[in-house]
Amino acid sequence: MKASNADVVCVQEIKAQHDDLVTEHKTPGDYQSWFMPAEKKGYSGVGIYTRKKPLDVRMGLGNAEFDAEGRMITLEFENTVVSSIYFPSGSSSEERQEAKFRFLDHFNGVLEDLSATNKQVVLCGDWNIAHKEIDLKNWKGNLKNSGFLPEERAWIGDVLGTKGWHDAYRTLHPHEIDNCYTWWSNRGQAYAKNVGWRIDYQVISGGLSGKVKASSVYKDQKFSDHAPLIVDYDWVL
Repeated sequence: MKASNADVVCVQEIKAQHDDLVTEHKTPGDYQSWFMPAEKKGYSGVGIYTRKKPLDVRMGLGNAEFDAEGRMITLEFENTVVSSIYFPSGSSSEERQEAKFRFLDHFNGVLEDLSATNKQVVLCGDWNIAHKEIDLKNWKGNLKNSGFLPEERAWIGDVLGTKGWHDAYRTLHPHEIDNCYTWWSNRGQAYAKNVGWRIDYQVISGGLSGKVKASSVYKDQKFSDHAPLIVDYDWVL
């Protein structure tokens, strides 16, 4: 973090309460931060670090069920709105998959509200959906699994299609396969074999689609089962 030149860093699945966060977590270098933990300890939670003081900070997405899980923080700057988002996973049970579908339904309204703003928007986080076959190594074996279900893929396809949002990474790398993955299972040496999924996105409003200068997945260090997605914009917060 201290060596990074990032203006904003979004983190998800922090699994920490406010009391667990010490000064080093909250203010590395010259960053300030905001966190929204889940009510359940050791579960979910999101955060945002920024060098520039925001004009406004909004916790949650206006849904009691998912706000209790700490799923979204939004910072508003002079020209830009940036959100850190952690979509639910449905892989553990049918009940959690149904919760994920409820989240997607509610998030349609969130997207409409964000589309109505007169500022550009970056929705940064773990969306827990691989959009297309090139977004995961073993797509044939996952056609019936959460994260690659037809309904989920259709939903994110609609977001990136008729709803007018853009996938920042794919604006520069429309056909990239092996270097695009951002998550690997802890099973079966998935990371070593690069059997991964691309489920972390920066989804951006139309005005930023031509402002993406560089985009990459950072794998020089391994922090977790996810790797950071880094995007540089020709844009001022």
